[in-house]
Order: sequence, then C-alpha cells, then structure tokens
Amino acid sequence: MSKLSRETVENALEELLKESTDKKRNFRETIELQIGLKNYDPQRDKRFSGTVKLPNIPRPGMKICILGDAAHCDKAKENGIPHMSVEDLKKLNKNKKLVKKLAKSHDAFLASESLIKQIPRLLGPGLNKAGKFPTLLLANDDIVAKVDDVKSTIKFQMKKVLCLGVAIGHVEMDKEDVVQNIFLAVNFLLSLLKKNWQNIKSLNIKSTMGNVKRLY
Repeated sequence: MSKLSRETVENALEELLKESTDKKRNFRETIELQIGLKNYDPQRDKRFSGTVKLPNIPRPGMKICILGDAAHCDKAKENGIPHMSVEDLKKLNKNKKLVKKLAKSHDAFLASESLIKQIPRLLGPGLNKAGKFPTLLLANDDIVAKVDDVKSTIKFQMKKVLCLGVAIGHVEMDKEDVVQNIFLAVNFLLSLLKKNWQNIKSLNIKSTMGNVKRLY
C-alpha cells in the first residue's frame, strides 16, 4: 500500500468533511471512492468482479427487504425490517411494472433458502435485470447481522468503462472508520487487478454534493 499514503487520505478526508460541515445538507451525504483504471481494454480483457465486506457500515440508510418464509417474516417484523411473504410475491402476478417498482423501492434483497429458488418463477427476471437478485438467508442466520453484512458489502465490477465508484462511508462517520474502509477497499481492488498499481490511474473521494478530493 506504499503508494497510498495515510497522510494524504486523512488530509483529503478532513477537507471533504469540513466542506460538508460548512455547507450542511438536509440529508446524510455518502462518501464515494472513485477509481480511474488504465492499461485495460474492456473489450478484450477479462472483466473482473468482486465483493468485499468493509469493517464499518458505509450506507446505514440502505433499504433492504426480506423475501421470507414465515419464520423470517416474523423475525423481520420484530426488528422493523421490510419483508414480503410468498403470498405477497404471488400478488404481484409477475407484472413487470410492479416487479420493477419493487426493485426500485429497495437497495437490496435477502431471501429465505426455501424461497430463493422460486424467485424467477414468482417474479420473472425483474430483480436479476435490476442487479438486485436476493442474497441467500439461511434458516439459522441472524437476520439483523445479515442485513448489516449487506450494508457493509461493496462490489467492484468492471463493465464497459474504465471508472468505478463505490460507497465507502458517510459524512457523519468517525474519520478513522472511513480511513479503515478506504484502505481495505483499495487493497481488495488491487487484488482483483492484473497488474496491481500499474492499473490504477487515479483514486479520489467525493461526498454526494461535494468536490472531488484526490488520493492518488
């Protein structure tokens, strides 16, 4: 990690947080890590994809819905987590508009083991198309911990363009927690790249409404 200095990261983050405090928004701004890649040809090179769990939750306000069996729906209800049963899903009647609306209304989904295989049959390909196919929820999983896992997990995926962006924190977080998240995310990204630092053109952080701060 010698190329990314802790001092640079801390200074950039301090500037970003100061700007955010000076111009207080009426919502919690997310901090995004933006990566520019080089020495890659998205047409020819193998496109990488990988997920990593950050030590600190970057998006606490993420909306997650449980598609659950009776036990999971009860647990979700107890903990105030949005949920839908098989009967609720059947009511959507594979209607594309309704499935699209469901996909849009939540950031991610978790589904009970007994239900996950039925999703394509119940809802058609809508959730998959939206990139929100549910994460598996096992019978003995702690539902609250599992929801926190999803909120902590970020995904790096190279598509047709050479820039990536992932949520790395928010402006109300402890500064040290954001720094930890940045280093872990960059380390993980490097493990996905074929030539390590030689594939990184730039690293920046940016809050939702703020200016870009260069890290590398």
